[in-house]
Amino acid sequence: MTTLLMLPPQTSTTRQWAKRLATAVPELSVVVAEDTAEAARVLGEADAAYGTLPRGLLAHAGRLRWLQAPQAAPPAGWYYPELVAHPVVVTNFREIYNDHIGAHIMAFVLAFARGLHRYLPRQLKREWRPEPLDTSVIHLPEATALIVGVGGIGAEAARLAAAFGMRVIGVDARRREAPPGVAELHGQEALDALLPRADFVILTVPHTPETEGFMHRARFQRMKRGAFFINIGRGMTTRLDDLAAALGAGQQRLYIMPSLKLVIVRHGNTNEGR
Repeated sequence: MTTLLMLPPQTSTTRQWAKRLATAVPELSVVVAEDTAEAARVLGEADAAYGTLPRGLLAHAGRLRWLQAPQAAPPAGWYYPELVAHPVVVTNFREIYNDHIGAHIMAFVLAFARGLHRYLPRQLKREWRPEPLDTSVIHLPEATALIVGVGGIGAEAARLAAAFGMRVIGVDARRREAPPGVAELHGQEALDALLPRADFVILTVPHTPETEGFMHRARFQRMKRGAFFINIGRGMTTRLDDLAAALGAGQQRLYIMPSLKLVIVRHGNTNEGR
């Protein structure tokens, strides 16, 4: 019988998941470890595990073949060198945040396209300072969105962007068929060539050892001047020092949103707000 270990800490939700899974797949032995000591005792017999596997427990994972991360983008430190070198296959959640984060992406696209990032701060300070005519608006039917990572979230963002008339280009390492709304789908090797075409670059890839520092100075330099950068993955997918350096070298403003936090970087100065 295959054994799945639910790693601690537990919540009422994870305990309920374990019961439902054991009922749905009776040939699977589901073990819920309430603490680290119990996890260490059971881990040696586990074929699969769900949750966070710290260094101290990894040595007990003699037969572990599959580790399911508890989030689409695990927090910094979830991957460590010993885990990366281990033969276990790590997977993450897909297509469970599509609606909320897809809408959040479009909220930023619309705000930037209509210049609200300029006007709202002025309104709060009671300043009447309009931008020169025809300079603060991006007409979305004439704009291009480049979505890097066309998984569940990326595909939903593409559908919404296309509904506003945008031309959507997708880049994905695995997907071979374009989902609805994507006019062009390319492999990841095409990213550098596509960056200069985009008015909005939307990064949806999660943080993994392979994607750490994925957006770096050379890629920022390839972006169109005045383009917007929206990152809904973990901040470590982007080298923020490289972003600041690119801005300091005279590139236009870029906007980065790691993990649903908006960070506006302007000429080397960083201001954060939720």
